[in-house]
Amino acid sequence: MKLNCNIKILGEHVVLVPYRELHVDKYHSWMKSEELQMLTASEPLSLEQEYEMQKSWREDEDKCTFIILDKVKFIKDGDEIDAMIGDTNIFIKDSDSSTGEIEIMIAEKTARGKRLGWEAVILMLLYGIKDINLKDFEAKISMKNLISIAMFQKLGFEEISRSDVFEEVTLAKAVSEEWTGWLQKQYLYQIQPH
Repeated sequence: MKLNCNIKILGEHVVLVPYRELHVDKYHSWMKSEELQMLTASEPLSLEQEYEMQKSWREDEDKCTFIILDKVKFIKDGDEIDAMIGDTNIFIKDSDSSTGEIEIMIAEKTARGKRLGWEAVILMLLYGIKDINLKDFEAKISMKNLISIAMFQKLGFEEISRSDVFEEVTLAKAVSEEWTGWLQKQYLYQIQPH
């Protein structure tokens, strides 16, 4: 999405930066993992296909993606590649652009269990509400990804459907002033040029 191509979102422990060409090689190496393919319900892509996918996420108006950086590592040496720990994205689902399907992946095992994914998804939800003007969110999650399902349930999402064929559960949350206020109290949220 061109809307997010020149900004970064600063949180307390993570920084969200637009998915750019320089990130593709490391992202591609992550997605060779059978575990990540299973958890994200993804198919492996060739490196060339991954570069095409990155261009699509940058150009298409219905897709918004950020790479998640470990803020401590990033501040220490300014190296985005070394600081990469995952990604988060929103796919705009409907023609009136009010519903976004949100996804989160913490690819680096050393970054898991530290609430970095929790913070990143809250920052992304806030970005979707404030800057994309979304009114509803959905999350489609592999039934095997119990950690992600539990995280979204803690964020107030509720199950609306289950697909045994695709082995995924769909959770949803309508945006409200109360929920937005609660999200804003969780982490500082600052947008800067990138």
